[in-house]
Amino acid sequence: MTAMRDAALASKAWPFEEARRVLRRFEAGPPEKGHVLFQTGYGPSGLPHIGTFGEVARTTMVRRAFELVSDIPTKLVCFSDDVDGLRKVPDNVPNKEQMHEDMNLPLTRVRDPFGTHE
Repeated sequence: MTAMRDAALASKAWPFEEARRVLRRFEAGPPEKGHVLFQTGYGPSGLPHIGTFGEVARTTMVRRAFELVSDIPTKLVCFSDDVDGLRKVPDNVPNKEQMHEDMNLPLTRVRDPFGTHE
């Protein structure tokens, strides 16, 4: 083992603790598909904010920790729940009146408040 892997295996930081929990699932060997899939997602019902970043950052931190404690390849899938209904009109967009008319519609059907797309 390398010094980096030894440090990762001994670390008490939460991403490494989670990575070791994931690794225990594969004590008998790597998954048949040949990789461990990490997933993250968010509902883009407004402009990106720190919560959006946090969701993706936490998953990425665990994935990177897993890569340090294991030789099993990983993949990351990030999805956007764009059929989520518009629940609130963000304060930082133009054409708020138009957006109020689109309340509760799936985000894929909400008109572009910036007027640059159909």
